[in-house]
Amino acid sequence: MSAEIQESVFYEGGPAKGDLIFNLLLGLTLIGIPFAVGGIVRALWLRFRITSRRIEVNGGWLGRERTQVVYSQIREVRCVSRALGLWGDMVVVLSDGSKLEMRSVPNFRGVEAYIEERRAAKKAAAPKGMAA
Repeated sequence: MSAEIQESVFYEGGPAKGDLIFNLLLGLTLIGIPFAVGGIVRALWLRFRITSRRIEVNGGWLGRERTQVVYSQIREVRCVSRALGLWGDMVVVLSDGSKLEMRSVPNFRGVEAYIEERRAAKKAAAPKGMAA
């Protein structure tokens, strides 16, 4: 007997488009070229998938690295706004001390609120003695 667990997608997509535009404009200067290359690489190969059960980040060269984190593993979420708050960078600190960085997250305040909500729900649903 298999029980199917529903998983709804909150956000699925790439980094903020404004990040690419801003970094391409910086690339018009000699100093801004590395930022432009970073923006292009993020736009091509970085993908976020935030669901009701997990956070998944695909990135790295050609998008070959995949990281998945379930909400019960998350200890803390830290955010920094970019471009007057249009997008932001997030660091998800895990219970073992490791960190998952997510750069140029669109609607990062909404994403942060969703992650905190899911984290609180998982903590409330955990059996007594298991909550950290």
